[in-house]
Amino acid sequence: MRKWGSACLAGLLIILTLAACSGGGNNASGVVELEFFQNKPEAKGTFDKLVAKFNEEHPNIHVSQVNPPDAETVLKTRVVKDDIPDIIGLGATDTYSLLAQSEIFLNLTNDPLLQNIDPKYVQMLTDVTGMQEVTGVPFALNASGVIYNKEIFQKLGLSVPKTWDELIATAKKAKEADVIPFYFTYKDDWQTNLPFNDMGGTLVGIDFYKERRENKTTFLSAYQEVAKKQLELLNYGHSDNFGKSYADGNRAFGNGEAAMYIQGSWAISEIRKVNPDIDLGFFPLPASNDEAQNKLTAGVDTLLAISNQTEHPEEAKQFIAFLLQPENSQQYINEQNLFSAVDGVQQKDESVTGLLPYFEQGKIVDFVDHYIPSAVQLNPNVQAFLQNKDIDAFLGTLDKEWDKVAARRAS
Repeated sequence: MRKWGSACLAGLLIILTLAACSGGGNNASGVVELEFFQNKPEAKGTFDKLVAKFNEEHPNIHVSQVNPPDAETVLKTRVVKDDIPDIIGLGATDTYSLLAQSEIFLNLTNDPLLQNIDPKYVQMLTDVTGMQEVTGVPFALNASGVIYNKEIFQKLGLSVPKTWDELIATAKKAKEADVIPFYFTYKDDWQTNLPFNDMGGTLVGIDFYKERRENKTTFLSAYQEVAKKQLELLNYGHSDNFGKSYADGNRAFGNGEAAMYIQGSWAISEIRKVNPDIDLGFFPLPASNDEAQNKLTAGVDTLLAISNQTEHPEEAKQFIAFLLQPENSQQYINEQNLFSAVDGVQQKDESVTGLLPYFEQGKIVDFVDHYIPSAVQLNPNVQAFLQNKDIDAFLGTLDKEWDKVAARRAS
């Protein structure tokens, strides 16, 4: 196994300390102790309930959840120190890809844990890592698109747009009626990449990233339409697009200040905290004028992986199998406003019923930023582009930063 940090430890005390804090082991009563490390602070409460239920049903195993601030940075640091948690929950992002390629996860290819997981979500994991081996179990998915206020749509006589031209026409009608078409929250740079994700997946696709890894294409040549359309959307925002944060947007949208909100499913619960009675709908951002080409952006929000250093792989698999049980998966997606990777477990919230056909028909595409190294700094680059509006400079910067990262990883 390839290791990230030195295995040389000075002194017996340090060795014992690391062994004690590395998660797996048995306590004095013979109970197997497992550490479950996951990166979503908003999911901690739900996982607390599920962990407690598992521990009650499995008296010979005790799982402890760990959910620190800035969890991915903490996890990378622990990997460097060879202090890897037994079970890890994180998104199918570039961070997961790097860790998987470092061979720290148990190989789960053809494992029974995957038998009730939709194969297209397993494919997302192998696509993002570029590996044939499956080293994680997809658990929950999120979606990105356009949340809309059904009451405003009904009042203005608007229907759900199916094409790009229809989306712009809908925005124009709202603007003419003195209603804010889109509530943008671009003070937070991560919010600026939401339309980039939605349009990139439909108009360019995920195969672009495989070709970009092989230097067969560039952002400058492939992403012109995405950039132009993202600029066009800015014409239908409000007076302070770059002065409002995600929290501001949730409050404003909850208070009925806009017709549409380009956002993820994760925002629904936040909007409802402001207005529990708001009538919401959700549709994919239709980036193309070919209705058949438009897809829903949806990706693996949480996958479950097992350290190949754990002393208790079978007990770790028991915990993951427990989380995958339909009733437990259903509890998780209900409380987190997400979607399940487990066959037969369906999100039933009325706000997202418009998305279900896309899942059922397989008309989904992964978040493109899952394939972009964090060192490329996508979010601040998109934010700066939307302010200076220089398309070629923006896309050229993405290419330059991508090549820098590729060179560092190859060395």
